[in-house]
Amino acid sequence: MTGGRAAVSATDISSFTGRQIEIRHGLQRAVVVELGGGLREYDVDGQPILDGYPVDAMCDGGRGLPLLPWPNRLADGEYTFEGQALRLPIDDVVRRNAMHGLTRSANWTVAEQAPDRVRLALVVYPRAGYPFTLELSIEYALAATGLSVTTTARNAGPRALPFGAGQHPYLTVGTELVDAAILTLPAHARLELDAERQLPTGTSFAVDGSAGYDFRRPRPIGSLSLDDCFTDLDRDAEGLAQVSLSDPRTGRAVSMWMDARYRYVQVFSGDTLPAARRRRGLAVEPMTCPPNAFRTGTDLIVLQPGEVCSLAWGLELTAPALTKH
Repeated sequence: MTGGRAAVSATDISSFTGRQIEIRHGLQRAVVVELGGGLREYDVDGQPILDGYPVDAMCDGGRGLPLLPWPNRLADGEYTFEGQALRLPIDDVVRRNAMHGLTRSANWTVAEQAPDRVRLALVVYPRAGYPFTLELSIEYALAATGLSVTTTARNAGPRALPFGAGQHPYLTVGTELVDAAILTLPAHARLELDAERQLPTGTSFAVDGSAGYDFRRPRPIGSLSLDDCFTDLDRDAEGLAQVSLSDPRTGRAVSMWMDARYRYVQVFSGDTLPAARRRRGLAVEPMTCPPNAFRTGTDLIVLQPGEVCSLAWGLELTAPALTKH
């Protein structure tokens, strides 16, 4: 993964999330951060599309962060790969899970930059629990229709490695709480998660008649508490699935699209966040595999030496008021 490093001035340094890389297209503006390689802000004409966080604050609740090389939870941080028992650090102490991969506190580097796009890069070197060499890059790009995010992974080591990907944006359409927002989620199934550790039990339920979890047709989120993994997604002729959030009172709307690699969506209404951030935005997390995939092997991507995989998701601005450019 090569490319000229873009110059970043000292004024872009933040003591909380490192360099702040701003990209623009028309009225769209996004801010990508060095620490964790995440998306801190995305707005159009001053209207936020993401429930982000200030430059002088730490990232809480995983806001905008890529989840690599696995998304979501891994029970006890333990798994076996090609006959080798491996153990990763536990960072969810209460539930005894390893959470959201290894790159959230890593300093990504700017590999390429233009006014409307930036590509960040990171190498994950062998370590206890993940003895593999993984080259990663993420490109954030703005165009007339919205934002696209492309993640590329390459196995730079001598042996096969396990891989999964996700990202953790919180969407907003300007409602004070997510309760008033209209959600459309074209998923036919929801994974059963155990109450104690939020890990899949191996059972899934059809959303039809499943206690209010059917969002295949648009409806308000209401007071429903969500921290659930959905799958069996409807897709268009190009293989894209779309999840939409809207506010009919103002006409504001945003649609997340995800390519065929993303087979799961975790939806989180933020009920366990600090009170000031609780239910302010809806986390819609595209994932290539379900929670605990390193352990179960379900939809785990195995990259052979030298093998590359690329996957993409994005945000499409569907309300006319947001598509001016």
